[in-house]
Amino acid sequence: MSTIEELEERWARAEVAGDVSTLDTLAAEEFRLVGPFGFVLDKAQWLDRYRGGDLVTTRLDWRDTQVRELGDTVLVIGIHDQAATYRGTASDGRFRSTHIWVRDGDDWRLAGTQLSPIGLPA
Repeated sequence: MSTIEELEERWARAEVAGDVSTLDTLAAEEFRLVGPFGFVLDKAQWLDRYRGGDLVTTRLDWRDTQVRELGDTVLVIGIHDQAATYRGTASDGRFRSTHIWVRDGDDWRLAGTQLSPIGLPA
């Protein structure tokens, strides 16, 4: 079994590499992403951003994490600082992010992510 910290590092590397296979393996079937503007993506939609080349992440700095284990659930809160483009438009940002990991037998699966912009609205 991998530690949550190792899984978090693996996730960040996979996002930058656009590694759909690894992201698919890490995520639970019920995975949901709540984006920084309130949109919600299911697992297929989340993966399709990379499959279709719509999202290109060139840098993802995932840091200052706090890990809290609550039985079969782990919450990780950290800073997600990215350089990316979505359909050719800059999608850079600095976010406070929460990751929700759930136990799946002997493994952990990423069940959810929420991104909240850091700073005052423009």
